[in-house]
Amino acid sequence: MLGATGQIGRAAVRALAADGWEVTAASRGGDRDGTWDAGVRAVAVDRDEEGALEKALGDGCDVLVDMVAFDGAHARQLTGLAGRVGSAVVISSGAVYEDDRGRSFDTQAEPDGFPRFPVPLAETQATVAPGGTTYGTRKVLLERELLAAGDALPVTLLRAGAVHGPYCRTPRELYFVKRLLDGRRRRVLAYGGESRFHPVHVSNAAELVRLAAARPASRLLNAGDPEAPTVAEIASAIDAVFGRETETVPLDGPPPEGGVGETPWSGAHPVVYDMRAAEEQLGYRPVTGYAQSLPETVEWIAGELAGRDWREAFPKMHRNYGEALFDYAAEDAWLEAYDRGRR
Repeated sequence: MLGATGQIGRAAVRALAADGWEVTAASRGGDRDGTWDAGVRAVAVDRDEEGALEKALGDGCDVLVDMVAFDGAHARQLTGLAGRVGSAVVISSGAVYEDDRGRSFDTQAEPDGFPRFPVPLAETQATVAPGGTTYGTRKVLLERELLAAGDALPVTLLRAGAVHGPYCRTPRELYFVKRLLDGRRRRVLAYGGESRFHPVHVSNAAELVRLAAARPASRLLNAGDPEAPTVAEIASAIDAVFGRETETVPLDGPPPEGGVGETPWSGAHPVVYDMRAAEEQLGYRPVTGYAQSLPETVEWIAGELAGRDWREAFPKMHRNYGEALFDYAAEDAWLEAYDRGRR
């Protein structure tokens, strides 16, 4: 497995080992996770180093699971291994989709740019054009080049939703966890708190990997949890983990200037993946639900924050969202104006 010590990789190694596979867990550092079975072999592999992956494969393997394939170059690297690899399971992303007006996650910053997908969103939905400019276009290029290999290398591509669970570099739940740790008693939610962005817990993604490994074929499948909660439901579920109640102030429509009320799940229209293909083709049944999985995630995030600034604990989150993520001064100013308007 490539990317074995990443967020999904750790769980997928456990799932495959429990299913009886002899697992070689490859990562740049060659580290081991303390929860892995003793039989898991950990090796250091830098896939971008000339010949490193081929050397690590040795005589080959039955299934190559790739958590960190992002573009056409990685697709060509994998297809070049056809004959030494029986099949592959590769993580893609729901970011590949576009709606019937050509809007995608790449266009959401534009006026009326947030995509309006069918609910639920099936794998037959159109995708952005393949290319090398954005995360979504690179993932489409990866998908198309891998599927073009056909019978030479059967590949299951899993289009993951909003991944959650421990070890995430950009945990969306941080938005609410930090507010509770900071003693915030009110929260503003854009779009009335009704935004939905389908999540997938690492253990559910790992279950899909496990099932696909045992059933080689070339296919595209969505990867999601059994439910897609609203932002308001997520906030309430995290409150419940802390045993607190926070007042929600719903904001009609998009966030005002300054991003007050904008969360990492916020969007003008719901994104809910259709999971029937995975159920029918793999026999997929989720192993956990969103609220059920939250205590472990919240505990991990709180542990990472202990004694550290959030920017240090989650630097990629800061790069992606900036200071506006926790601009309490802007929130308080908006709430003060809101309260005056209600008098």
